[in-house]
Amino acid sequence: MNADRETIRALQDALQHTPDNIPLLRHLADLSMQVEDYELAEQTCRQALALQPDNEDLKSRLAEAFFHQGKYSAALVILEALADASQPSAQTLLWLARVKLAAGDSVEAYRIYRNARKLDPDVYDETLASQQEAIEPEQHEDGGASPVQATDPDAVSDELTAFAGIEKPNVTFNEVGGMDDLKEDIRMKIIHPMQHPDLYKAYGKSAGGGIVLYGPPGCGKTYVARATAGEVNARFIAVGIHDVLDLYLGQSERKLHDLFDLARYNTPCVMFFDEVDALGAKRADRRQSAGRSLINQFLAELDGIGESNEGILIMAATNAPWHLDPAFKRPGRFDRMVFVPPPDVTARKEILRVLLRDKPTDSIDYDSLSSSTARFSGADMKAVVDQAIENKLRDAIRFGSPSKITTKDLMLAKKRLKPTTQEWFSTARNYVLYANEGGQYDELKGYLKL
Repeated sequence: MNADRETIRALQDALQHTPDNIPLLRHLADLSMQVEDYELAEQTCRQALALQPDNEDLKSRLAEAFFHQGKYSAALVILEALADASQPSAQTLLWLARVKLAAGDSVEAYRIYRNARKLDPDVYDETLASQQEAIEPEQHEDGGASPVQATDPDAVSDELTAFAGIEKPNVTFNEVGGMDDLKEDIRMKIIHPMQHPDLYKAYGKSAGGGIVLYGPPGCGKTYVARATAGEVNARFIAVGIHDVLDLYLGQSERKLHDLFDLARYNTPCVMFFDEVDALGAKRADRRQSAGRSLINQFLAELDGIGESNEGILIMAATNAPWHLDPAFKRPGRFDRMVFVPPPDVTARKEILRVLLRDKPTDSIDYDSLSSSTARFSGADMKAVVDQAIENKLRDAIRFGSPSKITTKDLMLAKKRLKPTTQEWFSTARNYVLYANEGGQYDELKGYLKL
């Protein structure tokens, strides 16, 4: 062990003079793993990947370093990207299975482990192997037993007739505080094509299409989608998971088709799918054929097979765009992805004004509050106001008289809260660094200044 430590120090000294020496960096990473200095291994792998960002072996070593430090989300980012390759190695699948198991997804861990064993029977993990007997009876491969049973079509009500989710939003971008760059991006990609369809037809382009809004939770993706419909004076259909998913075989696909037909009958129309990754997750991750069948139906509806989607704008929101099946991102489907960041300083100021409207306040310094709440989502801003109000109510009950909300009250409440977007950005950063094929997350990359 002491010899290994001395070798590590010697390698570090050598790298002071040749920091771009990849073989030295790899050797240092290997030794760091051997002595269980996983932080040094992570640091060394990152340094090497900055020089060779496409080196899969270095990515795998970095994922292993993350795993040993309990950074399972970061490890998953890298390993899932490697596993999506056309021919992933058995070792990659083995490590992905280990991370899945450590993260609590034992069923998925065993499925991946079994695939790794098919590629290389010599691949073995004692802990994963012990899961086989407990988990295998629960697997339902394609063509095998499934808990989903056929249903009598007459027993299913006509959701198309009963659906009451059509609305004509009365909000526009005027009610969306700040976010000027985002609104301009949506105008160029969505609104102008729908407002000037003849101009687009002259160039062989049709009005409509699909766009994914992605970003941390609580930042107003649904509100932006509704305001987009208001901008073009279109009908708005908000589709939730419960509107589509059904216990009985084939009914989820029928519901989805009916919802698209409803939009086709009510053009111009904006269809909005919230948490679209729950409906369109990667087919490779689906253990049952029913889930893959729903994805195939979704893709067929987006393509307008046998139907016309002219005048339909299809929008979706997700906190995890990296879990969306790649087929959804092809041209003509959800081919445009727009990053919805936390509200900027102007937007935060407007949010505070709205939240404090009609409440007893005393000379609120909106500029200071908005400047000190960087990366706070709209939901976080509401939490700040709610916390301040709770504190004032507690004081009012204690002293017997109410008092006005001050800047100091809000600042005190803010100090007790952290932006909930931090965890999301931590995960997203790894996808930007290690799974940004084709530049699909370039907007997020620019926001993070990577």
